[in-house]
Amino acid sequence: MVNTAENTKKLYMRYIARKMLFMAASLTILSFLVLLSVSMGTSIESLKDLQSLKEVFTAIVGRFFLQVETNPFMEKVIWHYRLPRAMMGVVAGAGLAVSGAIMQGVTRNPLVSPFTIGLSSAAAFGAAIAIIFGAGFTGAGAYLIMINAFVFALTCAVIVFGLAKLRGASPETVVLAGIALTYFFGSATAVLHYFASEEQLSAMVRWTFGTLSGATWSEIGIITVVLATTFPVMMKYAWDLNAAFAGGDETAKSLGINISRVRTVSLILSALVTATIISFTGIIGFVGLVAPHISRFLIGGDHRFLIPISCIIGSILVVGGDVVGRMISPPIMFPIGIVISFVGVPMFLYLMMTRRRRYWG
Repeated sequence: MVNTAENTKKLYMRYIARKMLFMAASLTILSFLVLLSVSMGTSIESLKDLQSLKEVFTAIVGRFFLQVETNPFMEKVIWHYRLPRAMMGVVAGAGLAVSGAIMQGVTRNPLVSPFTIGLSSAAAFGAAIAIIFGAGFTGAGAYLIMINAFVFALTCAVIVFGLAKLRGASPETVVLAGIALTYFFGSATAVLHYFASEEQLSAMVRWTFGTLSGATWSEIGIITVVLATTFPVMMKYAWDLNAAFAGGDETAKSLGINISRVRTVSLILSALVTATIISFTGIIGFVGLVAPHISRFLIGGDHRFLIPISCIIGSILVVGGDVVGRMISPPIMFPIGIVISFVGVPMFLYLMMTRRRRYWG
């Protein structure tokens, strides 16, 4: 009996060690991509201008260690332009991915993502209204677009969860309400497109592409604070999500879990994170849908590890997609939303067709 317990403990420790090792490897890949993104500027050719990744690394650490000699011009370019762009990719990817993982877990639906429940359509409608009334992409007008997008995304979330609450907060109600609002806000945005001027229409369409350009440290700070505040609560519900995911609502209730509260709180926090991110970046689709699937394929469905690893995979997708977008046809920088869609669609179809029984059967 003792040997059996010891063997079980050893197997469990190996299980934990493998997950932690994979997490460390993923963080290493992400760190390299961030360094590459900061080094290359608008194209891979710009690596020659900065001479090497080592010089970029020196410019970054020079801020913290005064004895390190750096190039002042390089340091300014990196800290004021390139590093904020890369770090926005990190926090945006992490937030969208963890929101998708939580939503898929609480609804037990592989097709659910932050954008399935209408948040992207609502945010696009809010941004379109601001643009119609004369807001630009610079100065105070840019903040009006962000605020409007955020408010409408949260309004959509409140409506969805309010309808779901009236019907018992069932997963089916959340998805159906989200689909209905997606079509509603999409139609409302189309009406604005119809009456918009050519310049306004161009601005609306560009906002929906999604971009990391123009990111600032203050914007990154806001997203980081929201993510850091909500992430511990999401991790707190990891065991509850495991129980609901494995056996459904009845099994979770038999274990003393208030699954209705878990579902409501988790979805609200996910919506808050998503609304905050897309108000600054525009619509970056498929990250919240694909990143949890990739993570589940690589490390399994244990939400204690699925949630943090989804964050890392999401960051890798966004930062990597931004790097690819700058390499395709320099000096043109393809919007991250377009690149992620081209990468995410075939990847998701592959996972859906080959792994559905294993993970969602």
